Amino acid sequence: MTRMFARIACGLVAIALPLSAFASPPVAAQAGKASAGAFSTAELAKLDAAMDGFVDRGELAGISTLLIHRDREVAFHAHGQRNAVTGAPLTRDTIFRIYSMTKPITAVAMMILYEQGKWTLDDPITRFLPEMADLKVVTGETADGKPILADAVRPPTMRELMSHSGGFAYGMMDGRLASTLFRQRNVAAAPSANAMVDMVAGLPLLSQPGAEWAYSISSDLQGVIVERISGQSLGAFMREHIFGPLAMRDTGFTVPADKLARLVDLYATDPASGKPVPVIATPAAVATGLVRDYAEPPKVESGGGGLVSTIDDYARFARMLARGGALGGRRILKPETVRLMGTNQIPAIALGKPNANKIAFSPALGYGLGVMVATDPQAAGLPDGKGTMSWDGAASTWFWVDPANDIVFVGMVQRMGGPVRLQLEAQSRALVYEGLGR
Repeated sequence: MTRMFARIACGLVAIALPLSAFASPPVAAQAGKASAGAFSTAELAKLDAAMDGFVDRGELAGISTLLIHRDREVAFHAHGQRNAVTGAPLTRDTIFRIYSMTKPITAVAMMILYEQGKWTLDDPITRFLPEMADLKVVTGETADGKPILADAVRPPTMRELMSHSGGFAYGMMDGRLASTLFRQRNVAAAPSANAMVDMVAGLPLLSQPGAEWAYSISSDLQGVIVERISGQSLGAFMREHIFGPLAMRDTGFTVPADKLARLVDLYATDPASGKPVPVIATPAAVATGLVRDYAEPPKVESGGGGLVSTIDDYARFARMLARGGALGGRRILKPETVRLMGTNQIPAIALGKPNANKIAFSPALGYGLGVMVATDPQAAGLPDGKGTMSWDGAASTWFWVDPANDIVFVGMVQRMGGPVRLQLEAQSRALVYEGLGR
């Protein structure tokens, strides 16, 4: 079990109900070949069959997908079970752990405060996190494995914090000493948000700020900044400014007792067999900080991976981004702020460098403020439209927002580790755009 949760750490540190009244009415798909800008039932059936195959082959216990085009639902599909003990099937209101799909929501919380004039992109993070005033950088290691440290040339900026280019680590299994020290410090089990900041401040950076893109603890630090600026807990701020206005009624850092039956089982990947195995929230597992009892409030409301949500709730968030920051008459952000989020922020010096996530960032594929962004999809080998924003979560949830083709897609499963996540993303993307007559 200890080895299994070490694998989980790397990944982290990577239908009964009708459509809600708040969702757009479904569009009837046309039979046969898709006409320009439309989807056909035949092509959508290929998507469903491909996603169902992961369940039928035993790679997943269940999967739900939702496709929205021109702000209207084209297809919703669910297959498999929510609970292995009861055999309860996945339903439209099933609650999923979304892990790193929390990050774009935290980024939106930050941008709300940005619009209020509370911070600027080139502010040093020490304006809000004074604990980071004396950061060190690993420049090598001694023969006995101890770090050789140098002073950071300057504090990371808010732009770098928002775009994972500030030099912070996350405990990735990348063989780098700063990552190893991060895991050894067990930052994920911090007893409070302030303690988490202190832990991170006492750990060395992977590299000088702005020198590379490295998936990091940055979104959790953003969550603390939201709390310090607003005077609210991160969850309270999100409820007031995002979840409430967008009618995201099942999204939060805890699951109320009357909703716990809707929380889906979580699976990890057995290192020996490669098969999914249930993750039980034992005291030892919870002590890692990577597995939670969602009936209880967390010690830290993690801006990087703490939320649960439903497929409809997350689709409402994604639709808000697709509609330029507003949905259902409620404006969350200005259109220009959403465009800023979807603008590459990785410094030119950092493009093209290898990273633990094995993402080939380049002038064609970058990272904005809380989301990956396709600046030139064709050059990046992607079928998406220009400006597509996307990200995923450790339990293999994924989404993308394609403003050019007016597409929103959300996929929900609960398996950590293994190759399934990348396969799901690649197949769903290919089949969605194959089915769109363009």
